Amino acid sequence: MNPAAVLFDMDGTLVDSERVWGIALSELAVHAGGVLSDAARLAMVGTSMSLSMQIFRDDLGQPGRPEAPDVAWLSNRVEELFSEGLVWRPGAMELLLAVRAAGVPTALVTSTGRRLVEVALKTLGRENFDVIVCGDEVGRPKPDPEPYRTAAALLGVPIGSCVAIEDSPSGVASASAAGAAVLAVPAELELAPVDGVHLRTTLTGVDIAFLAGLLV
Repeated sequence: MNPAAVLFDMDGTLVDSERVWGIALSELAVHAGGVLSDAARLAMVGTSMSLSMQIFRDDLGQPGRPEAPDVAWLSNRVEELFSEGLVWRPGAMELLLAVRAAGVPTALVTSTGRRLVEVALKTLGRENFDVIVCGDEVGRPKPDPEPYRTAAALLGVPIGSCVAIEDSPSGVASASAAGAAVLAVPAELELAPVDGVHLRTTLTGVDIAFLAGLLV
């Protein structure tokens, strides 16, 4: 049997947007009079905007730096970069289209805010998702299970019959805690083996039959 739904993360899973975030964050650090460390940047992958900004301030040694102006600056810059077009991750577009062709419901479940997701959808295709859950539309973002539970509830399907596809530790933790079967394809960060999580190096070659097999 096919999954009841396939729940896709966005940044680093469907599109190579983590690289874009890295560019914008490095530029913001220079704007703030500092340099963002590689360790801090990697620690931000898959996290909420609030947590990312906390890591950013701590890394720059500016814990009292106001958050709102930095979020506005960063959002504007990322929007500019997203508008130039996003690059699909290997195999991601093919898998998404195959899932749609099979008639399986899909959701986009991302830590990114709605404003930037709307820009990314120009690449991803709004028509490819039945439900979109953004990071600023949930009370508790990833790694909390709320985003994935919300997506399944909106689709009207049991989360335990869904497959979630993720690339980051926080996303994997969110989907696993929600009760979905999880396919993890790391991008920026290495992922340690976790019981019940299926690891692959790429989405190339993954099809709906493979996803169905994860539920067995």
